[in-house]
Amino acid sequence: MERNDVMTSPQDKGIMKLITVISVIVPVLVAVLLFMPSKLDVATEWVYFLPHLNAVINTAATIALIMGLIFIKQKNIALHRASMTSAFGLGAIFLVSYVIYHAAAESTTFGGEGFIKSVYYFILITHIILAAVALFPILLAYYYGYTDQRQKHKKVVKYAFPIWLYVTVTGVLVYLMISPYYNF
Repeated sequence: MERNDVMTSPQDKGIMKLITVISVIVPVLVAVLLFMPSKLDVATEWVYFLPHLNAVINTAATIALIMGLIFIKQKNIALHRASMTSAFGLGAIFLVSYVIYHAAAESTTFGGEGFIKSVYYFILITHIILAAVALFPILLAYYYGYTDQRQKHKKVVKYAFPIWLYVTVTGVLVYLMISPYYNF
């Protein structure tokens, strides 16, 4: 049953506050981890595998997002939900892995020169900016979909989906471009 009411129930208001808090805290936490002067002393060898794992997770999330789009265009809501829930879960796993890696390891510097350096930094900067703002509409779209508020879900997805897809694809591109410069 579709609910077209405005977010007026106490549960909806509470979820909106939670989504807002998470959407602010996560980018702040990531920024702190990236720019903190010293890393946490947990850097064992396994941490250096995480960028490779993250690329696999982002690739899988990209596939799940594309499959979700295909399924909804075919009006297969059950498979659309499964695909989008998979993408959402993969995004959560990616975020945990990303935070662990950047809390423990120094960032790698891109070593390319010339035009490719400009391309890399354009992709990286747009990826970072959109990743920082993507969480709010993604969480909101997921909540609306989960609670079967289809009209609201469709409105948010117009923005959330392309941003999310761009972030997952560019995450893989950034990894592929910087991976030759890893020092481990």
